[in-house]
Amino acid sequence: MQFYSTRDKSLRADQRRAIMDGLAPDGGLYMPVEIPVLPDSFFKALPGMTLPEIGATVLGTFFGDGLSKAQIETMAADALNFPIPLVGIRERMATLELFHGPTMAFKDVGARCMARLLGTCVQQEDDHTYVLVATSGDTGSAVANGFHGVDGIRVIILYPSGKVSPVQEKQLTTLGGNVYALEVDGVFDDCQRMVKQVFSDPEMRKEFRLTSANSINVARFIPQSIYYFHGVGQMQGAEATVTIPSGNFGNLCAGLFAQRMGLNIRRFVAATNVNDVVPAYLQSGKYEPRASVATISNAMDVGAPSNFERILDLFDHDHARIAEVIHGYSFTDDETRSAIAKVFQEFNYLLDPHGAVGYLAMKKELADNGGMGFFLETAHPSKFPEVVEQATGLKVEIPERMQELMSREKKATRVPADEQALKDFMRALD
Repeated sequence: MQFYSTRDKSLRADQRRAIMDGLAPDGGLYMPVEIPVLPDSFFKALPGMTLPEIGATVLGTFFGDGLSKAQIETMAADALNFPIPLVGIRERMATLELFHGPTMAFKDVGARCMARLLGTCVQQEDDHTYVLVATSGDTGSAVANGFHGVDGIRVIILYPSGKVSPVQEKQLTTLGGNVYALEVDGVFDDCQRMVKQVFSDPEMRKEFRLTSANSINVARFIPQSIYYFHGVGQMQGAEATVTIPSGNFGNLCAGLFAQRMGLNIRRFVAATNVNDVVPAYLQSGKYEPRASVATISNAMDVGAPSNFERILDLFDHDHARIAEVIHGYSFTDDETRSAIAKVFQEFNYLLDPHGAVGYLAMKKELADNGGMGFFLETAHPSKFPEVVEQATGLKVEIPERMQELMSREKKATRVPADEQALKDFMRALD
């Protein structure tokens, strides 16, 4: 499979180069030159397929170059060794629980697949590969877990100081070894900017072998399409509306890939908090990034979502076509807290703040436009105990693995929101 840059379609890279580089040389994001439509036989078999079987199909479609069928199947079985159940909430609405992996967040799927794909690439290298990651919450912990102990790789995670939950912070700052955490005096957009500036610096690319495990990397976001197939399969292939709590928009972009591959998805709903740059674009046709605002659904606190560039590319920058396939809604923290409380009271189901935003958007979409489907529950509620307990009055049970985590010592380096600080840190490591 060849990949092109969203900013210059003549700029091409093979599979290994796209994974290793993360970002195209011109600053664009890599996209596959084609999104193949899967055969009818696959969709007929889909309701009975396991998650690893679906995963092997998707990974083989986009990343099969140089890898045998057996290697791909082993990779999928190893990465996707946890359940992703579809759970009914109310009439015509279910949730796809993506929090049963090692770090209890949806990003385990992409991070674990990418770690294995990248591992096959770095085997051919003599020096360390540096994985740079900006996180607003769960990306950092999933990447830290997925890459911890992988030979030939050093992971540097940038997160905004005071703007991730205590559990999230522990997950990304306590592993040590080849995983390093930088606590940035700023917001997520600062962390993302710092990573992009290092990637675009020719001198840093000469000094270091760089890649990213953010959803800007094709090996991170494309595997997330796997659970859309799995969710629709559990609906026995029925046409679905799918709602995605959205921040950097890699998750929604992966869903669009699944749809282009032939999956029976009626429409996507982008659910955001007050960082509503994309819902505003869907209404007006004007894309106007802005500084992010801190909310209780912190993983969605993104004011300049990187992957929206891919969505524009998919639809040839045609606003009308995008707005036909994607609807968007945004909600305040008060509305989010109220949803957590009401869903628990009415349906005895515990939402995390991100899933609550997804629930609200799904409820509105089905009321306005009909249909049926599911929203993504992207993180376990125990990662946000203060918010959930305040909304429900319920003491949130912390899983045993999380209790052990909270006793570990935090190891992070505090840095200003300046790319030079990241460069200095990397040079001190090397």
